[in-house]
Amino acid sequence: MCGYHMTTRRRFLLGTGALAASAALPNVLFAHTGGSARLVVVILRGALDGLAAVPPCADPHYAGLHRELAIAAPGVADGALALDNTFGLHPSLGFLHEGYVAGELVVFHAVASPYRDRSHFDGQNVLENGLTKPLGSADGWLNRALAALPRGTTGREAGRAVAISQNVPLILRGEMPVISKSPQATPDVDEELLARLADLYSKDDWLSARLSEAVQTEKLADEGGIPADSRAMTEPTAASAQPALTAGQNGAVRPAAPDRVSGVARMAATLMRSEGGPDVAVIEAGGWDTHANQGAARGTLAQRLAGLDKALRALKDELGPLWPQSAVLVVTEFGRTAAMNGTRGTDHGTGGCAFLAGGAVRGGRVIADWPGLARSALLDNRDLRPTLDLRSVFKAVLDEHLRVDAKTLATRIFPDSSGARPLQGLMRA
Repeated sequence: MCGYHMTTRRRFLLGTGALAASAALPNVLFAHTGGSARLVVVILRGALDGLAAVPPCADPHYAGLHRELAIAAPGVADGALALDNTFGLHPSLGFLHEGYVAGELVVFHAVASPYRDRSHFDGQNVLENGLTKPLGSADGWLNRALAALPRGTTGREAGRAVAISQNVPLILRGEMPVISKSPQATPDVDEELLARLADLYSKDDWLSARLSEAVQTEKLADEGGIPADSRAMTEPTAASAQPALTAGQNGAVRPAAPDRVSGVARMAATLMRSEGGPDVAVIEAGGWDTHANQGAARGTLAQRLAGLDKALRALKDELGPLWPQSAVLVVTEFGRTAAMNGTRGTDHGTGGCAFLAGGAVRGGRVIADWPGLARSALLDNRDLRPTLDLRSVFKAVLDEHLRVDAKTLATRIFPDSSGARPLQGLMRA
């Protein structure tokens, strides 16, 4: 399990006789596109239960399969927030529902990557590498997309892409340089010593700049509401080149404090708004592996969803004037079983849900070729059968929002994806 340490006035990196300081915010990745579009990808590690987040209340088999985990229909106590005649949103997702009503949210259901087994690690690899199998690529589809944009506008120069994380997730690894800032824990530094350091480094431009960056980043972190001594909120990244995952058997994810995700989102948005700030951010949040005591309208999953909803609201609030040109993709490695298990939870499944939010999104709709939850319709007699490839969503966003051309998408970004044609009309013109 990777930890992190928030850099403050009391925490610094010391090395080779010089002081360098940077903030460590868990699993937030940044890059530049050089254009006006902004993109945030939120990866929910652990496998979100799409049948709880976006309950198909009108499906006659839903309540019987999900049993006490099922979300009631709209209009009753603790009922879903209405979307259309079939689907609702979990009652904890109030901000997302506001976005839907305002035409700034598209909900996708019965969606999945090409992966059809049920390992967290392999599923996350496929989600991030853009291929049909977990191994075979050391780079991610988002990095390939950024590198494919015209030279001079992609941040190919070293240092133009920043990973404020101990490890760079696979989705953003590749040709385009990504710097990872990850400080080490060191003894506390008091105000008097800080003043002495400022005086000592005043005649050295490099050291003075590093000290100034640390203080400024702490200010951003404080505004983001991240506790200085918080620990990592997610498991390590899925890429096989990273250190071995120790989150638990079969990739179980250590739960994250919901409010911590809000702080991460707020700081990401603040950095994106800063002068010369990044255009693309990747945020990871764990805690979605709900094998036991999942809950329904209230409980463990409800708290997680409320934290996610709060984080997305914070992202919009902090992006401010950038929101109209922003798109936020929320995805997970796979869905969960249609039926509740014996420990009042759900197990690893296949089909699930995804969200696309933002001021640049042509929303207010659910996109789903719903297969139904009859036993005969389930995949392997247990899972929601996917009818939409996530790569069709990714391609549409990259095409319509970042302007990656169709040929590059089909051959370089998502090879062997001819069956996953990009959706049309997801973004505002």
